Amino acid sequence: MDQKALDDLEWARLERAVLDRCRGPMRTNGHVPLATTFEGAEIALAETLEAMELDAAGTPLIIEGVPDLRPIVARLSRMGALDGPALVQVKRALSAARVLRQFLTRHRAYCPRLYAACALDPTLDAVLDELSRHLDEDGTLFDHASVELRRLRTETANLRARLLAKLEEILVKRADILQDSFYTLREGRYVVPVRRDAHERFEGIVHGTSSTGATLFVEPRELIAQGNRLKMAQAEQEREEARILAELSDHVRDVLPALEAAIDALDLADLRQASARLGVDLGGRVLPLEREPVLDLKNIPVSAGAVLILSGPNAGGKTVALKTLGLAALMMRAGLPIACADGSRAGFFHEVLTDVGDSQSLVKNLSTFSAHMTNVAAILRRARRGSLVLLDELAGGTDPHEGAALATAIVDALCAQGAATAVTTHYESLKAMGVTDPRARNASVGFDVATMRPTFTLTLDVPGSSSALAVAARFGIPRHVVEKAEEALPEESRTFEALVARLSEARASYEARVREVEEELVAARAAREALDRELEKLKRRE
Repeated sequence: MDQKALDDLEWARLERAVLDRCRGPMRTNGHVPLATTFEGAEIALAETLEAMELDAAGTPLIIEGVPDLRPIVARLSRMGALDGPALVQVKRALSAARVLRQFLTRHRAYCPRLYAACALDPTLDAVLDELSRHLDEDGTLFDHASVELRRLRTETANLRARLLAKLEEILVKRADILQDSFYTLREGRYVVPVRRDAHERFEGIVHGTSSTGATLFVEPRELIAQGNRLKMAQAEQEREEARILAELSDHVRDVLPALEAAIDALDLADLRQASARLGVDLGGRVLPLEREPVLDLKNIPVSAGAVLILSGPNAGGKTVALKTLGLAALMMRAGLPIACADGSRAGFFHEVLTDVGDSQSLVKNLSTFSAHMTNVAAILRRARRGSLVLLDELAGGTDPHEGAALATAIVDALCAQGAATAVTTHYESLKAMGVTDPRARNASVGFDVATMRPTFTLTLDVPGSSSALAVAARFGIPRHVVEKAEEALPEESRTFEALVARLSEARASYEARVREVEEELVAARAAREALDRELEKLKRRE
């Protein structure tokens, strides 16, 4: 996918909206893939639709407590052993995979695509059971992990108990030369705090001092042999624990391909559930994917070999309409629901090409116009049937007459190459093309000059007035300056603006009349139903 198009359309923001609704590692480390084929996009949409239907039925996909196993998988693939906490992470992922597999099996009739996409190896349950038998939730091995481990832990506990009992005796007997009545560990050895001025009367090994130097931490001589035996028992215990953890790591390594497939399945299910949540939050719907490269979001239509010409005042929402088209095309490839009206249509576009925003560059010695032309030239080389081309203020920033002629020629070339094109403009020649060329269609954005706010409505088949002078007046340009500008307008511009205004008024009058007729029809139906009910009463009474 063209990176400039992704940046122009702010795809990263939409992607983040999806990932924020994930429950697993996709939330922080994932991305929303764009299908590269029609079949891939069709499958992604079908999976999301199933997730939405499950959610609507009150049985959403169960994706909870899934850790990020990629660092762990990388360690296993390098033949490294895992510690207890890492194995617990594996156990949690395998548990989540088992829950997902059982859920999809129960609902297989309602989600066949998800069931097929998240096919999980049931033999992973044996590894899960093995880890569960050996490991506590904090990663500690159970005593029954092996007979030898139980013996060593018992021996270690007994040695420690005898040593601590002896320490308690020393604390009582030698309280007169101790700094305090406690014992602690230094370098794995049990020590007591001895006053510095009395350490010569206390035999043992010094293992450290306090920060002030007034206290020495001494291992009593009579405990050295017991301490040595305890250290040796602890070392044997640690070796046995390491052996068991290495053995469990080997069990996981033996099923590594199935584990990686389970991770991918959990991520996919998480992504589809997040996509479903986004669809619910936006009031969106999953549209059936058409092979024809077409987008008709009810009043924002584009199709192969044709152009939608968006005009109207600045800040009216023309660029928003462009981005809506581009994002909708990408969302179909990503398997995402679209917030659109019933009856909307969407097809597969293999690429989206954009020229939106200012690409001027001092480093590349490009002016705004030069930068746009460089980008448009690249678009012309790539555009073909299956391309969606979005051009904002095409050929602006130069002589208006030459810019208008160039814009018209570029749009004509894109239509001839079979691209589906949408372009925003203030050029009258482009607006005229929407009237005279069967491949072109006009659309105008609504803008309330009184409040200086867009109405977020799009009217098809009517070019929009730029209303630059009216907007200028509303933003404080003196009235005499605006009047002077009106006088300087060419006759054809005044005529065109007047024609557009009359068309808009006629369209508004027509739409108002349509609404009146619809209301009258509703009232007539209601009256007819009331008469039918009254007639039925009379028949029953007779």
